[in-house]
Amino acid sequence: MTRVIRSFAEVSNRYRAAFVDLWGCVHDGYRPFPEAEEALRRYRREGGKVVLVTNSPRPRLAVERQLGRIGVDPDCWDAIATSGDSARAAMFRGVVGAKVHHLGPPREIGFFEEMAIVDDPAPIELVPLDEAEGIVCTGLVNDETETPDDYRDALLQARRRGLKLLCANPDIVVDRGERRVWCAGALAEMYSEMGGESLYFGKPWPPIYDLARRRLRLLDDSIADPDIVAIGDGIHTDVKGAADEGLESIFITGGLAARETATTDQPDPAALKEFLANSGMSPVHAIGRLR
Repeated sequence: MTRVIRSFAEVSNRYRAAFVDLWGCVHDGYRPFPEAEEALRRYRREGGKVVLVTNSPRPRLAVERQLGRIGVDPDCWDAIATSGDSARAAMFRGVVGAKVHHLGPPREIGFFEEMAIVDDPAPIELVPLDEAEGIVCTGLVNDETETPDDYRDALLQARRRGLKLLCANPDIVVDRGERRVWCAGALAEMYSEMGGESLYFGKPWPPIYDLARRRLRLLDDSIADPDIVAIGDGIHTDVKGAADEGLESIFITGGLAARETATTDQPDPAALKEFLANSGMSPVHAIGRLR
């Protein structure tokens, strides 16, 4: 049964490391959450290791720069694992071919910069859809104005040609400030529903957890899975991914599921119980906000 806690500190001494989601937990896309920053700083002062595990399609260094622009205190974390890096490694190993069509905003062009960790990388060439061997989806071109339906015709064309779609961000939506916007996962889900093949590399799929563990081993190679807790607001990404990996989790109810769990400061017990029953998930702990 899920236990509702008031603060991470109540249970943090049970874990030597935390895999922590970013959007909805540490920041909202515009500004950091001070209580979350302090909770992570305290945990690190007490010896815990923090790996930020994000479904951002951006490379690790780009996410680090973004955190700096937003103003997230660098003392809150030790390492970063991104869906983008996990997906990039697969792309450079040729999983969707060498000639690829990019679905996503121009600002994500850094996704296609070569990775030193991949031996003999495929020579990726960006091409129009009708010349592509595969698709790399990092998001919608303009997530402020577009919806997945704007991409239906292009995806139908790709499906008819049998193209694989590499999804660099499995999130369906994310809350940017007070606005909910669509992510690459929504396009990948639509493509799969059409009968196309979508390849996922972020939460809840295993590749990003493998990457997070590699990042953690560089900090302390004695930390095993029972010593790790996953923290996040995505019931079908953070919580499901943790469960599939055999990790305990803390569900942040005041993020994506704030309405469903009737969370103001803390979730309403009855609403939380119903939401978890409907989702089929059983996080070990739940809390309104990371603090």
